[in-house]
Amino acid sequence: MALSGMTGFGRTEGAAGDWSWAVEARSVNGRNLDVRFRGPSGFESLERAAREGAQSRFQRGQLTLNVQAKRADSGAQVQINTSLLALYAAAGADLVAAGRAEKPRLDGLLALRGVIEAADAVDTPEAQAALEAAIAISLGGALDALAIARGEEGAALTGVLTGLVDRIEALVEAATAQAGEQPLVLKERFVRRMAELVGDPAGLEDRIAQEAAALAVKADVREELDRLIGHVAAARTLIASDGAAGRRLDFLTQEFMREANTLCSKSAMSALTVIGLDLKAVIEQFREQVQNVE
Repeated sequence: MALSGMTGFGRTEGAAGDWSWAVEARSVNGRNLDVRFRGPSGFESLERAAREGAQSRFQRGQLTLNVQAKRADSGAQVQINTSLLALYAAAGADLVAAGRAEKPRLDGLLALRGVIEAADAVDTPEAQAALEAAIAISLGGALDALAIARGEEGAALTGVLTGLVDRIEALVEAATAQAGEQPLVLKERFVRRMAELVGDPAGLEDRIAQEAAALAVKADVREELDRLIGHVAAARTLIASDGAAGRRLDFLTQEFMREANTLCSKSAMSALTVIGLDLKAVIEQFREQVQNVE
């Protein structure tokens, strides 16, 4: 397995007897798994199959499952509303008796609104269960198609994230090279400052060495750089891991940014600060892409 995204679409269609249906499954990013089902009246039991199918395939994302089902016209039954027909006949009886109207013909009465009604055929419980089982299979097919689409997005994200991790690693290496010069830079800066304050610093060499060493310890970024190197290795492991890695990558991004912020705050060199700022920018790009990972 590889990374999976959270955006995708899947569709299946099916038919049985005089019924036909279409199932659509789509998903977008989400912190948790949120399944929403929309189906025709009378098929409410399909919601359970939809939720169980989604939960068995996905761990995160906002999923919408839509089922549309219709019956062919041949499945409709025609019936005559005899009560309404009797009302129409009674309403005109006085006029016919008074000779003011002709006796109504049957075709005329049947043409009156509401006399002829079309009623949907009613399936037996066994037929309804078989129909729902067939639609449930199509639900599974739509979810499988959605999983494939999300997998394709994950494959694209893998390349993007790997490239960003490579850039982070390169910047960490550049920062490591620059950080080695910080103790000397700090010492020279301190010596110049002492010369401005006391003139000739002769005889203060020991004091200068002690203060410079203290400054170097405070500005030492080797620990942050070591942790960043460890985070790079962890990121590569997660990107290549099976299952949903989005949450863990999101947490790792926070650790990346924490070390980059500390690196910038400890920097005593403009070149190292620039690298730190570039590092933060790449980590932010990494964070944005991680939001798409399941």
